[in-house]
Amino acid sequence: MNRSAMDYLVAWKDSKRRKPLVLRGARQVGKSYLTRAFAGRYMDNLVEIDFEKTPTVLNLFTDKSPEKIVQRLELQMGAKIVPGKTLLFLDEVQAAPEVFACLRFFYELMPCLHVIAAGSLLEFVLEDHDFSMPVGRIEYLHLGPMTYEEYLAASGKPHLSEFLQQYAVGNDVPLPVHEQFMGSLREFLVIGGMPEAIHTFIDTKSFLECDKVKQSILSTYMDDFSKYGSRVNTRRLQRVFRRLPHLIGGKFKHSQVDRKEQARDIGNALHLLCLARIAYKVHHSSCNGVPLGAEIDERKFKALFLDVGLLSRACGLSLLEFENVDDVMLINSGVVCEQFTGQHLLYSGHFFEEPELYYWSREKRQSAAEIDYVVSVGSEIIPIEVKAGKSGRLKSLHVFLKEKRRAFSLRFNTDIPSLLNTSAVLTTGESMPYCLLSLPLYMVGQARRLCRDHG
Repeated sequence: MNRSAMDYLVAWKDSKRRKPLVLRGARQVGKSYLTRAFAGRYMDNLVEIDFEKTPTVLNLFTDKSPEKIVQRLELQMGAKIVPGKTLLFLDEVQAAPEVFACLRFFYELMPCLHVIAAGSLLEFVLEDHDFSMPVGRIEYLHLGPMTYEEYLAASGKPHLSEFLQQYAVGNDVPLPVHEQFMGSLREFLVIGGMPEAIHTFIDTKSFLECDKVKQSILSTYMDDFSKYGSRVNTRRLQRVFRRLPHLIGGKFKHSQVDRKEQARDIGNALHLLCLARIAYKVHHSSCNGVPLGAEIDERKFKALFLDVGLLSRACGLSLLEFENVDDVMLINSGVVCEQFTGQHLLYSGHFFEEPELYYWSREKRQSAAEIDYVVSVGSEIIPIEVKAGKSGRLKSLHVFLKEKRRAFSLRFNTDIPSLLNTSAVLTTGESMPYCLLSLPLYMVGQARRLCRDHG
C-alpha cells in the first residue's frame, strides 16, 4: 500500500542537508511498514533494531562515536552497515530515549549514514525527558492514518485517486464518476484509514473482519494505558477514551465525560491521549491573522479522534447505517463527516509540520456563530464549513467573513464541485461580495491545493 509520505522519504534520502529522521504518529498508523517499504525500494539493505523486543541493544549506544556504535551493531545484528547504502532503523525508540542523544553524533560525525527512528508513544519522551535533545540535528515526519486517496489506490482504484490529484477548479465531475467517489467514501467512513483495517478489507472484502481489526486496535490502545507512566489514572483515562468518539463536533466540555470528576483531571487525561496521538485538540482561534496558533484560547477547543473508521467502530456504526441514509452527512448528527474532514485537514500540511487545526466561534446571545474549521494557506485565512445536503445555511460563514474582512470561503458537502461568486446580505442591509468554493467531501485531501491554485 503506497503512502504519499514515500515521496518525502525519497527526497530526504537524496538531500545533501539530510539529518536523522524521526517518525512521529500514533501506534499502528504504519510508521514501521512505511520505513521497511522505503528501505526495500530505495536502499541496499535495512538494519532494524526494536528497542522494546531487544532492550539490551541500548548498551551498544553508550559511546559518542558513531563508528564504534556501528561496529558493535554489525557484530550484534550480523549485517554490514554501509553509509550511503544501508538504512539504520531504530524502532520503538521511546523504550530507549537515551538513543536520542546519539542521533546528534550520527548527524555530526557520520552524516552519510541514513538513520530513521520511530516510536508509538514518542510524544511522552519528547515532552518529559531528562537527556539532551539533539536540537537542530534531527528532523521530523508526522504520519497520520491513510488518506482517502491512498485508500482508493490501495483498493484497486488508482484512476480515481489520480483524478482527484489532477482535478482543477472548474473541471467537470461527471455524475457517474461522482457516484463512484461517494460509494467509495461510504466505505472509507466505515473502514477508516488504519493500514491494517484497509489491508484486511482489501484481502477479505469483509466489513466484519475489518471490524475485528479495528476493535483490536481500540483494545490495544486501552492496553497501552499502563505504559503512560505513574501520572495516569487508568480508569479515568478509559472513561475519556470511551466518551471521546461521541463528543466530536462540539466544544469539549469536561462534564460531558464525567460530572463527578474535576475538570483538571479530565483535562490531564485528554492531554495524555493527545500525546499518544489518539486524540487531537482543535483550538479556538481569534483568526485575526497568521499564524492562527498565535491567538488560540487554551480553554476553548473541540476534540478529534485519531481515525474515522475507529470512531465508527467505537460508536457501533456499520455499513448498513451508511447505505440506508441518503446523505452521509446526517449520520450520527454529522459527527462522522466532521471527523473525516478534520483528520484530513489536520494532516494536509507538510509532513515536517506539527499537525494543527483550528475553529472559530462567537458566543453572543441571539447572534452566536461557529465555523467548523479554519486553516491558513499562505497568508490567507480560510473558513471551512461542513454542511449537510447540497446547500445548507451559511449564516455563521457570513458573520465570519464580515468580522474578519475575508472574501473567500470553503464548504464541504455531498454535491459536485462548484465555484460561486456571490454576496451575503448582512443584518445592516449591506451586501458583501465573496467567493464560495464548494467541494464534495471526497476532495478534502485536495482542499489546500485547490484553494492555493484558485487564489
